[in-house]
Amino acid sequence: MSLDSITTSVNEAVSGFFEPIATWLNEVVFYSVSVGGAKLPLIVAWLVVAGLVFTGWFGLVQVRKFRLALDVVRGKYDEEGSAGEVNHFQALTAAVSGTVGLGNIAGVAVAVSVGGPGATFWMILCGLLGMATKFVEVTLGVKYREVHADGTVSGGPMHYLPKGLVDRFGARGKTLGKVLAVLASFMVLFFGLFGGNLFQVNQSYAQLVSVTGGEGGLVGSSAGALFFGILVAALVGIVLLGGIRSIANVTSRLVPAMAGIYILACLTVILVHVTAVPAAVGDIIEGAFNPQGVAGGVIGALIVGFQRAAFSNEAGLGSAPIAHSAVKTKHPASEGLVALLEPFIDTVIICTMTALTIVIAKPASWTEAREGKSIGGVTITSDAFATVMPWFPYILTVAVMLFAISTVLTWGYYGLKAWTYLFGRSRTSELTYKVLYTLFAIAGSLLALETLIDMADAVLFMLAVINIIGLYLLAPVVKRELASFLAYVKTREAGGDVAKGADGDEDKAPVSAG
Repeated sequence: MSLDSITTSVNEAVSGFFEPIATWLNEVVFYSVSVGGAKLPLIVAWLVVAGLVFTGWFGLVQVRKFRLALDVVRGKYDEEGSAGEVNHFQALTAAVSGTVGLGNIAGVAVAVSVGGPGATFWMILCGLLGMATKFVEVTLGVKYREVHADGTVSGGPMHYLPKGLVDRFGARGKTLGKVLAVLASFMVLFFGLFGGNLFQVNQSYAQLVSVTGGEGGLVGSSAGALFFGILVAALVGIVLLGGIRSIANVTSRLVPAMAGIYILACLTVILVHVTAVPAAVGDIIEGAFNPQGVAGGVIGALIVGFQRAAFSNEAGLGSAPIAHSAVKTKHPASEGLVALLEPFIDTVIICTMTALTIVIAKPASWTEAREGKSIGGVTITSDAFATVMPWFPYILTVAVMLFAISTVLTWGYYGLKAWTYLFGRSRTSELTYKVLYTLFAIAGSLLALETLIDMADAVLFMLAVINIIGLYLLAPVVKRELASFLAYVKTREAGGDVAKGADGDEDKAPVSAG
């Protein structure tokens, strides 16, 4: 029996078993209501409303403290002796690598095809709102993290939900917090294996095949797929064995490099078509507010834009706090401010650059997609670059692979923290997970498993429901932590050595629920 026939049989067997479950789960999680002739998934509304609430609650923190966030990233307020494993910049790049990926390249192309150019405006707005949500969840992630005896750190919703609820509500919050923590861990682990690993490897391999002659090309055979999977698995396994320090060392170099290459390519297309920029900006603004602009009118453009941004930057989903919790700091809100830069980079900059490149270049594939023809998002983006650089699909392939590998690495760490919460931190437990995760990377190049990937998406967004309820309940804690850090900053600026927290006590490194 050939490898192709085996993988086909596995795909069919998995789909046949899980398809009814995946269909039901997607109908529940992504349940949509009709608004102005367009379908609005309630989960998207849930995420956007959270962004609005936290933007108001913290007084436009994403605008007022943007400069301070940049100062924190460059180490201006670092303190010696802080608990943690990585610096602010490394924590940011590790988290960004988990969100910046194929969605920024393919997903945005789909958004401006279905929602029209106007979807770009609403995508930017949703990204700005998501900055406030990210600030809240990451502050909590650092506040209630666990610093282990060996210096390693564990954080995320599986830690701040139970600890935070007990901290605020005492014994009444203990049982609820424990249940939510177990559910959160399972959801992170499931998505990590299928969405953060298998899907990323599968799609990067598909892009590689497309530029190397298709199925009859250099890597189009089953043997080529197996070799690609083993190669990615080896790279991921080596880095994953080194823990968050190793992952952060890789992503702190990889993320700026790949983002720089991609943005430079976008700017090249924009500059070549510079005379078309005013018209493109006009199309975006008109499409955002003109009910005649796209199918579904202004509501349709708004929904598509919000959906793309919410799915891309993961604000409110509870995933990013896992990476940010490893930061070296004594002030949880300092990393919360750093984290608000994440949706700005992912959505406001990279997603917008992709959208603007497509709207300006107007490739034929985009026009066809706007007329209803089914065309892959990566194809549209690739064609937009090809209007100026016919050879760029090869560079885009490298970018897709780098984005995918960085995502696999970060979700490998996320999944590890979920796994150890559920099954313990023993060496055997951690090694078991790392072997399992690398095997999934190999499977990613061979198996599609669309049904399980659909389930993974639904499971991850189920986490958003649990997580945001916790964020609302724990927002007062974040308020105090922000006041404490701002007091510390004021003392530092005045030349002092020790900050006084909001309660007047000397600040200490947050290592537990204390």
